[in-house]
Amino acid sequence: MFKSIGGKFRELRNNSGLTQSQIADFLKVDQSYVSKCEKGERQFSIDILEKAAALFGCPIEYFTNETSELTPIPIALRARSVTTGDLETIAAVNKIALNLRFMEELLEEDKR
Repeated sequence: MFKSIGGKFRELRNNSGLTQSQIADFLKVDQSYVSKCEKGERQFSIDILEKAAALFGCPIEYFTNETSELTPIPIALRARSVTTGDLETIAAVNKIALNLRFMEELLEEDKR
């Protein structure tokens, strides 16, 4: 069954344990924008999707490609509260991990 971009976004946000408000602060948008996008009332901009993809550790194609499947990046975080700065750090680490995964896939293709 096809999930909308907003539906995939909401699922990733919920699985990460983050609120719409926390995500909105990280994305530097209003919480109502996140809410409306998750409901399909508005569309996420490509810039927002790129930033969210880094935070959630998924390629942007996960949002836009109906058949794309998510291979989560395992991460452990112990904190009583998560700040916007923490989310920015997580996004940077995930971006590195995604690039490493992509390079490994390229190397595997070269071996074939």
